[in-house]
Amino acid sequence: MTTKEYQKKRPLMIFLGYFKNHLGLFALDVSCAVLISAIDLAFPLITRTALYEWLPNQQYRFFFTIMIVVACCYALRAFLQFIVAYFGHTFGIRVEADIRADLFRHMQELSFDFYDRNRTGQMMSRLTTDLFELTELAHHGPEDLLTSCVTIIGALIVLFRIQWKLALVVALTIPLFLFVVMTMRRSMSRASKESKQKTGHINSEIETSLSGIRTAKAFANEPIENDRFTAANEIFKTAKREFHKAMGRFHCCMELFLSSLNVIIIGIGGWLIMRGELEYVDLLTFTLYIATFVNPMRKLAGFSEMFANGFAGLNRFVDIMRTEPTIADKPDAAELKDVKGSIEVEKVSFAYDGDLDVLHDVSLSVRPGETIAIVGPSGGGKSTLCQLIPRFYEVSEGSIKIDGLDVRDVTQRSIHQNIGIVQQDVFLFADTILENIRYGKPGASMEEVIEAAKKAEIYDDILAMPQGFNTYVGERGALLSGGQKQRVSIARIFLKNPPILILDEATSALDSVTEAKIQKAFDTLAQGRTTLIIAHRLSTIRAAERIVSIADGYITEVGTHEELMKSGGMYAQLYSTQTNIGN
Repeated sequence: MTTKEYQKKRPLMIFLGYFKNHLGLFALDVSCAVLISAIDLAFPLITRTALYEWLPNQQYRFFFTIMIVVACCYALRAFLQFIVAYFGHTFGIRVEADIRADLFRHMQELSFDFYDRNRTGQMMSRLTTDLFELTELAHHGPEDLLTSCVTIIGALIVLFRIQWKLALVVALTIPLFLFVVMTMRRSMSRASKESKQKTGHINSEIETSLSGIRTAKAFANEPIENDRFTAANEIFKTAKREFHKAMGRFHCCMELFLSSLNVIIIGIGGWLIMRGELEYVDLLTFTLYIATFVNPMRKLAGFSEMFANGFAGLNRFVDIMRTEPTIADKPDAAELKDVKGSIEVEKVSFAYDGDLDVLHDVSLSVRPGETIAIVGPSGGGKSTLCQLIPRFYEVSEGSIKIDGLDVRDVTQRSIHQNIGIVQQDVFLFADTILENIRYGKPGASMEEVIEAAKKAEIYDDILAMPQGFNTYVGERGALLSGGQKQRVSIARIFLKNPPILILDEATSALDSVTEAKIQKAFDTLAQGRTTLIIAHRLSTIRAAERIVSIADGYITEVGTHEELMKSGGMYAQLYSTQTNIGN
């Protein structure tokens, strides 16, 4: 379904829509559950017939034959229970997996600004904890609802044929029971939703604390992290406490109601016996059916609790699925092909979340194959400009064109396929070096990976590692040095081989010797490609044909190194400062 379809449909219809791919399992589950209910309904009726006819008439052989049949039916019932438990849960897990797959797929489509606003732990909670109860709801929900209705209606039909007055008493209790269930369900649903929100909060705190564990240890701040976790844990306990209170009230009322039902049946049944309107055997039959009757009533109550839990998670799932990406391809968006590499930035202004502008009326023209260095003080807008070119964010005003095509008129995927980015903050996946390099070109041959590693000056380091290219890099590359992580990320770009390069402080983590080596490799890679280099260390931009200075969101000067040094502006001041420090 599309985001628009999620917005139009109710959560229940969205949920049921996931059943269609697994109707075979669903039908098997429900059919077996109905057969179990039929066996449960038959036993009290067989007991009544035996007490009224077979035993008084000394039909002992027939009686024992029926008992053998009943025993076989209960053996069949046990097997059917296995089918329901195994295949029913398999059905539920598959539905949950489909929902999780759609949620993850949609999360990948959401724009950068969504992840700027939402914490990773919250998103993890949406993908995992929130969906766990949906397995039970998908499996037990329709099954319990259908079988409970079949059992209750079937039992009432038999009871009305035995003694309509006593059956009427039983029937009148059902609306009262359902009223209690629905009333209690609302409070449980509210408490469950709040509990899930706060579970997401504690997941966020755990994710933050574990990600920053090295920083915490470096500052000896483990007590602070423990206090932060304890505070989040207390919030979680409070949320669970409210849900358990609501659940406790629910079960309290349910048990009182079901226990009272037995007393009412015995009391009124005894009164009808005194009046000669009911036989002892019929009262026994009634009590057997009430025992059969109580089980589906408990299932209905359990369904109410399950519904509250499951739909709290389902609603949070639907909330995400109804969130539209702030940046989306146009219906007629073209593919960016045969890229030459010209970039036109025309009067671009930009502000995060519509707040204070980061860029103001910026214009820049980059020729195909040209190398441009972007320099300036921190917070001036250098990285922001380079994030707008691949359309990670949408410009507030103006336009950005690649090969004369506005980036808003082409697909985002084709833009990203033609732009390679090496960032200062390197991210490596918890996998091998081989797979992290190959991420730049999935399916690349080993020879291509080796060649990329050589160009990135990481090949010798890899060979020196115990398992070579199969060396595990750890979480976020924690088992590699900063320089090694940077060079692995650079190897990815060599393998991707894009026509446009954006190097955002790409050599910042390298020592001087390695920087010199990698700089030579970058110079080779940049030949015939459009390259934008964001740099604080001005020694890394020697190959730049032009230098652009950005400060406070404005382009302050553009020119070659010699031209800008002569003008004595901001670039000249930065260069002189770094040169003096180096000396």
